[in-house]
Amino acid sequence: MKAENPIEHSSADSVRAQFDTLAAMAGDLAGHFALEPLLERILRHTLALLGCENGSICTVDEAAGSYRKEVDLGVGCQSGQVFPLDEGVTGEVVRARGSVIFAEYAQVRGGHIDGPERSLLHGTIGVPIRWSGSIIGAFVLFSRDPERRFTAADALLLERFAAHAAIAITNARLHAVAEARAREAAVAAERERVVRDVHDTVGRGLADILLNVDEADRRVATGLDPRAALAQARTAARSALSETQRTVLGLGPEPLDSHSLSEAIALELGWAESAAGLQTRLVVVGEPGALAAETVRQVFRIVQESLTNVVEHAAAKSVRVGLVYGDGEVTVLVDDDGHGFDVASLTQAPRRPLRGLGLQGLAARAQHLGGTVHIESTPQWGTRVRAELPVEPPTRDDAAHARWQVLVVHSSAIIRSGLVRMLGLSEPDIQVVGEVPDAKSAVEAYDLLRPNVVLADLDLPHIDGVQLTAHLRAADPGARIVLLIGSVTDDRLLGATGVGAAGFVEQDSDAAAIARSVVAAARGDILLSPAFLSRFTVALTGGAADALTAREREVRALVELGMPDKLIAGELGISVKTVEKHVGSVLRKTGAANRTELAGRSSSHR
Repeated sequence: MKAENPIEHSSADSVRAQFDTLAAMAGDLAGHFALEPLLERILRHTLALLGCENGSICTVDEAAGSYRKEVDLGVGCQSGQVFPLDEGVTGEVVRARGSVIFAEYAQVRGGHIDGPERSLLHGTIGVPIRWSGSIIGAFVLFSRDPERRFTAADALLLERFAAHAAIAITNARLHAVAEARAREAAVAAERERVVRDVHDTVGRGLADILLNVDEADRRVATGLDPRAALAQARTAARSALSETQRTVLGLGPEPLDSHSLSEAIALELGWAESAAGLQTRLVVVGEPGALAAETVRQVFRIVQESLTNVVEHAAAKSVRVGLVYGDGEVTVLVDDDGHGFDVASLTQAPRRPLRGLGLQGLAARAQHLGGTVHIESTPQWGTRVRAELPVEPPTRDDAAHARWQVLVVHSSAIIRSGLVRMLGLSEPDIQVVGEVPDAKSAVEAYDLLRPNVVLADLDLPHIDGVQLTAHLRAADPGARIVLLIGSVTDDRLLGATGVGAAGFVEQDSDAAAIARSVVAAARGDILLSPAFLSRFTVALTGGAADALTAREREVRALVELGMPDKLIAGELGISVKTVEKHVGSVLRKTGAANRTELAGRSSSHR
């Protein structure tokens, strides 16, 4: 029996410890955005593996010429403080544009550890934390053992941990940006609401004033006394001013202060009748139930703006308003017999369906509460506005998430159906608005639906996911595309990143991981799924060649000879698809980025 080599056993334990530590950090990274606790966990993992008790992680701002101590353990490194880049180990790392190793901490220029602690620190190592070619931070370890000397191998291992810190820092920054954008969006939404309300109030008031001024002109032309009409115009102006002030102060329309919704609408119909001589009718269907205050306000505003349009533009003889109460929603209809208009001629891009703030405001009011507005009109045959709003609108948080609309693109109908069901069950805030089989259909569907995210297979027929991403991003720079991939070693991923893919998720990921990636993309974040991170870890640590199966070793040998997949399949009597899977597995286990690198490794060993 062959005796066990203690050195080999120790080496195997070390590799296993490295892999376990990296895998644990990969799990920590999945879905977490709070920077300080995440960096602390990464630092603790690293210190435990390298047998040290002291270390720190800093973020670097080269443009500002400074760095910030984000977290430190075991030493008083003034965590949270900002220092110039010409000081400390981080300054040495940035100057070297790479890893630095010191036999004694005393050799570090401008080191920040003073007093008794300084004399207790000996071996010191620092490596850069990189992202997209830039240094965004530094990872530093200190040893209290006078005999400990850090090596190039230690630097290589620490760089692997720095890669995880880079993901944590970048994800946290992106999440912070996404939160800032969400706050800006909330402010913009409130500003838009005020603008709509002011527009509706002023528009109605001006229409009333102009009608009375026109009446005064007619009376003067016919020799009649115009003072009554001018008095009405003054009353309308005061009313418009009062309503505008209430709107700016965030108050609801005055008619709703002391009247029910039906009564307030009846008053508006009375105004339309007196202002334009219209025949009016109010129809209420169903039992009026308790409506949320915001629903009541928006229903009234929709009726008010619709009636203003009728009085000002329709040249109608009659108008009818219907109010239909249902179990979960209230529907309001405004019908007139005016000259109508061509709805199609007013359409624009899907993001702005109708020209004119008035018509846009109708749709925006309903969408604000999770409802809809439909406008039907035919020239010379009148117009119908139909709005459906929920009795109880969603909360602000629900409304913010209710718009994650997803387009699924995959050549397999079965897989498309599965993705739709998985997304629906795992994330209620995702709504799949379409599913198509190829890139051409995806482009057409995107132009029509404008979803928040496109979830597409990388291996689409004819035009693959990279080309689809490039086309959609060229047409709409805000397009967010998440690609389903077979392997993280696929050479096309670099190209997909270059054209703006928002994320990648492996096809064998669970439903929750896919849903998280989609939601992160919709929010403007980058969230690597746990499955993706696990493969990323394997790629960092590499795999021993003897971990390959017998078939994988056969495939590797033929790849190293430069044979394409089709010839390999013929040589081994297996399908091309099976060859592709074996090649992907070989690349993953060896850590090679592509077939060329794999062949190069073989040549260098000969």
